Amino acid sequence: MIARIYSTGTLIFLKNAWYVAALESEITRTLHATKILGEDIVLYRKQDGQVAALEDACPHRKLPLSMGRLQGDQVECGYHGLTFDCSGSCVRAPGVAHIPKAAFVRSFPIVERYGLVWIWMGDAVLADPAKIMQVEHWGDPAWGMNRGDAMTLQCNYQYMTDNLLDPSHVSWVHQSTFGSADIVGEPLQTVVQDNGVTVSRWMRNVEVAPFYAKFVKFKGNCDRKQQYEVRFPAHALIRAIFTPAGAGTDSEPFHPDVFLMDSYNFMTPVDDSTTRYFWFQMRNFSPDDQDISRQFSEDVRHAFQEDRAVLAAVHAGIAKSPSKLDLPLDSGPLRFRRKLKQLIDAEQEAASEAAGSGRAATPVLQEA
Repeated sequence: MIARIYSTGTLIFLKNAWYVAALESEITRTLHATKILGEDIVLYRKQDGQVAALEDACPHRKLPLSMGRLQGDQVECGYHGLTFDCSGSCVRAPGVAHIPKAAFVRSFPIVERYGLVWIWMGDAVLADPAKIMQVEHWGDPAWGMNRGDAMTLQCNYQYMTDNLLDPSHVSWVHQSTFGSADIVGEPLQTVVQDNGVTVSRWMRNVEVAPFYAKFVKFKGNCDRKQQYEVRFPAHALIRAIFTPAGAGTDSEPFHPDVFLMDSYNFMTPVDDSTTRYFWFQMRNFSPDDQDISRQFSEDVRHAFQEDRAVLAAVHAGIAKSPSKLDLPLDSGPLRFRRKLKQLIDAEQEAASEAAGSGRAATPVLQEA
């Protein structure tokens, strides 16, 4: 049962992992306040264009540094002028002969990739950029891309990972876009790996769903593959394959008219009840067609708005009265939650042991 694994009011997250902090376009030479894993962060671009991230609280009276001023590459507190460089060290304390040892804030490792700003919330020594989820066709001139945006969800992030490990929900939530009547009840295959969980199914000789019908190059029924991969802590690749009926296959050579779409989805917990959701899609056709990219973005955004309404209601409903019912389609979400909880427990145990012994904790998550 989902409610046994997650209950509201517990700020427990996997720290040694990369999360998306913002769109690249959101971070400028203006102080940008955000919250990630329940922690207040301020981001800004340095004069060389690189992004810096600091704890958003002056250590003196805890005024958010985002309420202060950017002076060159340094942040000046708006209360008493304590000034911090991008490493978090206090470099100026007006009226104080010697800068106090406690005058520092935490800084966070940052990487810019795929039009997104990634932040490492755990032990900075373990922040390996190679652990960021790989986007297979990024930069491939044969593939088109539609840039998504950032959407705020009024639910815990694990309700979104549940949703992205549940292909069956499209028949009910997305009837006018991703779903179609003849895929209802098709069985699911669940695979658990070290880096996440994959739920998939092939549907043979079925109707092309409305969202895809306007883009596929063939007429008539299709073979359709839904593959939902969610990787720890909360990153997803949703892979769609459409071929003419009878031609479906998982690998090359594909039918000449195959439709391939990879949808990348990144969930960043704000706190227990709020999630920021970043996304974009890659497609194997019309790489330079801006009208198709615009149509993709509009249609996907509409479908995700349907998810947002449902998940906000689910979060509120389970907060009032925890669910006591599981269905076979819950296998993927439940396995993901259990494995993630094991990773979080192991990370906390390692951190506790390290604190007691004075040594650094070891990493618990490797991205394949």
